[in-house]
Amino acid sequence: MATQLLMPKATAVWLVDNTGLTFDQIAAFCSLHPLEVQGIADGDVAGGIKGVNPIQNDQLTKEEIEKAEADSAHRMVLSSPKTIVPVPKRRGPRYTPVSKRQEKPNAILWIVRNHPELKDAQIMRLVGTTKPTIESVRERSHWNASNQTPADPVTLGLCTQVELDMEVRKAAKDLPPEEARAEDSGLLTAEEAMATVPAKPIFDQGFLDPQPSVLGNDRNSEPEYDADSVFSGLTSTKNDDDA
Repeated sequence: MATQLLMPKATAVWLVDNTGLTFDQIAAFCSLHPLEVQGIADGDVAGGIKGVNPIQNDQLTKEEIEKAEADSAHRMVLSSPKTIVPVPKRRGPRYTPVSKRQEKPNAILWIVRNHPELKDAQIMRLVGTTKPTIESVRERSHWNASNQTPADPVTLGLCTQVELDMEVRKAAKDLPPEEARAEDSGLLTAEEAMATVPAKPIFDQGFLDPQPSVLGNDRNSEPEYDADSVFSGLTSTKNDDDA
């Protein structure tokens, strides 16, 4: 059943002829102007329209009409449908207004650059284009490739952000794990890269000075000098010069 009133003028004709509702109540229920309802009552409007009973259409109940007749301020409410008919899915290519069709190549270029994981079929659903157009934009062989600038399809109004995110999530499921992609690309992970670096002593990196007494390395050790031996050497040298 529909969620809006069927044949509002025909329903208004029936309500005018068979109920004691006010013109304002009928106008509010049928989405008409009160003057139009008054014209129906006077016979100036909808002269050849046959009235339709909304009770038989399950769009209004008798109790609701009686409640409205007793209270002129009450506004009748459309009855909820007994069965819910699912909305048919849209089939075929997405319709794009003429004013936005020239923006499709720019949207394709943006998707190809920012989401290369998307397949052609997904781009076709988002933008409403054809596979040859996608290939020409990707290979830069489009007739207007020199004037194309990447543009977000959501900003252009070609698709919604929800639809774009849904397609990106679908494409992400088909991608290999991070480890597999790193191996395929020949790149090493951070742990593997650190393992290939040879370990060096801390003092070789300039943080600490080597201590020969502790490490047992005498390559940088210097002989220890005594003050008496130094001065005695100077004295002997002076005596040799005087002689």
